[in-house]
Order: sequence, then C-alpha cells, then structure tokens
Amino acid sequence: MNIKKGFIHRSNRIRKIMTSLSTTSQFAEEIVSELGFPSAALMVLWLYLPGFLANTYAMMWGKWLPKTGYGPWPIDGGKNWKDGNRILGDGKTWNGLIGGSLTSGLMLMLIVMQMGEPTAIRDTSASIFIHPLTGYEGSWWDTGSSLSSAFILGSFLGFSCLLGDSVGSFLKRRRGLKREGDISSKAPLLDTLPFAIMVFCFGLLFLGDALISATQLAFPMLLIVIITPILHRTFNIIGYKIGWKDVPY
Repeated sequence: MNIKKGFIHRSNRIRKIMTSLSTTSQFAEEIVSELGFPSAALMVLWLYLPGFLANTYAMMWGKWLPKTGYGPWPIDGGKNWKDGNRILGDGKTWNGLIGGSLTSGLMLMLIVMQMGEPTAIRDTSASIFIHPLTGYEGSWWDTGSSLSSAFILGSFLGFSCLLGDSVGSFLKRRRGLKREGDISSKAPLLDTLPFAIMVFCFGLLFLGDALISATQLAFPMLLIVIITPILHRTFNIIGYKIGWKDVPY
C-alpha cells in the first residue's frame, strides 16, 4: 500500500513538473514573439543583471576590504602552474568571489522587495522589466519566501559570473598575460566572454523551471554575449573613473 502511494506521489510530482515546464516554455515563446528580439534581449539582460554586475561588486570587495586589514586572499594562493605562470593571478581573490556573489544576491533581494511578489505565469504580462522570479515555484532555489529565493538566485548568478571570469583569467595566464601587483594585461575577449557564457549556461542548466532558464531565451542570450565586450568595457571605464579599478579594462 505504501509502495503504491509512493508511486502515485512520484507520478503526480513528475506530471506537475512537466506541466510547469510546458507552461514556462510556452510563456517564454510568447514573450519573445510579443516583445520582439531586441526587447527580449534586454529582458534577458534584466533577468541576469545580478550576474553581469558581479564583477563590479567583486572589484569593490577586492579593493575595499584589504583597506580594513583583511585580505586580499588570492584564490590560487600565489602558486604557479606548471608553465611557471600564476594559476589565476592577484586579481582573483576569495574576498572578491564571496563578496561579489553575496552582493549580487543582496541586489536581487532588494529588487524583489521593490517589485513585490511574482504573479502566476498566466497573469504575467510581457515586459522588459519582468519579475525576476517569474515561474520559480518548485525550483531547487524556491525556499517558500520570495526574498530568500531571490538572494539564492542572485548569489548563484553572481558566483556563475565570477567562476567564468576565473576561467578567463586562467586562460590568460596560460598565454603568459600577467595579473600581478600593478601589472594587468589586456585581453578584451578573455576578459568578457567567459563570464557571460558561463552565467547563461549555468542559468539554462541549473535554474529549474523558471522563466530565467527557458531555452526559448537562448537566441536573445546569444545577442547579449555578442555585445558583452562593449558592456563590460563601459562598466570598467566607469569603475576606473570612480576609483574602483586600477585599469580601465
């Protein structure tokens, strides 16, 4: 009897998940069609904004925390790879990774505080500034509270971005481009594309049934990846002008 009940429960859960997936997919397709491709790309940028700003937050933590006497703590511990170059370099620190990720989570939590509770998908209108938690019910990061769910989502996006950025730094070091002390090498594509690709891939693969992970948003994501070098360069110039970065790239 218990086995039968367990089977029925699992069957109902699978049916619910499949229905949710179908609803979210249809809604995402309708949004892209209604908004048009350029506006859908802006919506994607809005949904993933905590991830795209994580680098800026990491810069803040990497620059300000050491002034209090704590850090910096390089992720690679100052160690070299077998080619004789640093694994990641001085620019990738634990204070930046952790602080940047958590600040992205806080940012999304504040956004959700301003926007209020998300509505059901059937009651949600197409908009560039759509609620970031649209369709999140039942996802692994759904805690039952929109604020804590937003914090987890934002932190996950921030971590994904910074992980991709670390991959870019690893590849730069393998090419002999240094990031040690005041030396910071310029590599426009490796400075931008890895983090954008990583945050979108992680979003599509690991964020469950929510709108933010709908595969129908893949082409708008591709457009954002293409223009990311321009966006990243703009943010870095601003960071350099206001003293958050040592170099404008």
